[in-house]
Amino acid sequence: MGEYSAMGESSAEDEPDTAAPGPLSPTRDAALTTGALARRLGVSPTTLRSWDRRYGLGPARRADGRHRRWTPRDVAMLETMCRLTSAGVPPAEAARAAKETAATGRTYAAADVPRPVPAARPLSPGDVRRECRGLARAAVRLDAAAVEDQLVSAVAEHGLTVAWQEVMVPTLHAVGRKWASSGDRYVEVEHLLSWHVSTVLRRHTRRPVPTADAMAPGPVILACVPGEQHTLPLEALNAGLSQLGLPTRMFGAAVPVEALAAAVRRLGPVAVVLWAQARSTASLPLAQHVAVTEWGVKGARRQPLVLLGGPGWAGRPARGMLRPTALRDALDTLAGAHRAVPRDEPR
Repeated sequence: MGEYSAMGESSAEDEPDTAAPGPLSPTRDAALTTGALARRLGVSPTTLRSWDRRYGLGPARRADGRHRRWTPRDVAMLETMCRLTSAGVPPAEAARAAKETAATGRTYAAADVPRPVPAARPLSPGDVRRECRGLARAAVRLDAAAVEDQLVSAVAEHGLTVAWQEVMVPTLHAVGRKWASSGDRYVEVEHLLSWHVSTVLRRHTRRPVPTADAMAPGPVILACVPGEQHTLPLEALNAGLSQLGLPTRMFGAAVPVEALAAAVRRLGPVAVVLWAQARSTASLPLAQHVAVTEWGVKGARRQPLVLLGGPGWAGRPARGMLRPTALRDALDTLAGAHRAVPRDEPR
């Protein structure tokens, strides 16, 4: 399914604005400077000035007639603006909703703001930068509603596969890089983003359909190798396969060797996907053992197709096993394998 860190490389331009939001206090909120508010919201002071000039989202008062001082009412208005623009609402519409929030106290969600809804489409490089930047900034603000809104919007507008490959993965990668280079800061940002990505993926995973057909092809087994905890790529693949109507068995993180071997023998799968994020967890002997496992009646025994996903397998030649380059590649490969299974032999 490709490498978790290489399914959407992001440039420095795609990095989130990582000015950490500060703790809140009534006294400080009553007189926030533009710089302090920008740090809290995860945007630049230039953006706040631009919103003031273009849309009238300025502070209610100014110290000495010149310097901006932002009141709690102003802050609530700008938080609404950030949340809606992060979810993909055009700035002009988001500004109107933000000003109404300040005037009436009504809380707007992205779905409440009228806007054109484009058909599912691939993203241009400019779209990628914009959507990743908005999602990353919402995560840095720890704004759960904005993160959820933008992820839902990305899947609705571009489809699950494009949203995963071009929005979710590059943003996770950028946030992970920032965490790795900042002395363990922003761990909470990565955890929040990962949780909401997982939530949206599972929401788009169709309920398994039971079958009593002994001639039907076996399921696709999805498992992380022992010691591996990164499940998001498998969750994306599981969601995509469910939308194609293909049966799966998702075993998740750190599946013990004995449990994986027993599941393969019991289920007779069409394919087994093994995910290894780290080289230290990628075990070729395990993959080879799975690949030669057989089931079925004598004279018509079968073996699973094995797909190796994740950067842990890089540089390790595995004869007869496949390494898909991206989610779309994995979905196409597994759909083809499912169609190719003869239906005149019981599993």
